[in-house]
Amino acid sequence: MFLGEYEYRVDNKGRLPLPPRFRQELGGELMITRGAEKCIVLYTATEWHKLADQLASQTVSPSKLRRLNRVLFGAAFSLALDGQGRIALPQPLRQYAQIEDTAVIVGANNCVEIWNPELWNAEKASAEEQVWQIIESLEGQ
Repeated sequence: MFLGEYEYRVDNKGRLPLPPRFRQELGGELMITRGAEKCIVLYTATEWHKLADQLASQTVSPSKLRRLNRVLFGAAFSLALDGQGRIALPQPLRQYAQIEDTAVIVGANNCVEIWNPELWNAEKASAEEQVWQIIESLEGQ
């Protein structure tokens, strides 16, 4: 489980250090892709395969599934931590998420999100306004 919020600098080669408490759990092959919001999402290989299996079992129209697969898997990259606990953020994903010299790394349960600090602050403020309504809607289930 990934928890917490951390801010790090992105070096001039596009490398981003990950929080030390995430590194051991993230060890091995990692998958990185676009998030639904303007962020980057990082998955372990195990979680990535769970997501792929879950999507394949959904009852959506074939055309919607093809579109989702194109966006999600077409923008995905496989990578690994370097010896200093960094990942190299692919330029297309950096552009999509508007990440330049600083990024916020957010633990999001089974994945890690990487945000532009300004976009993260806006998303966090919006989520904080709605969180209690979401929790109350889950209580009846």
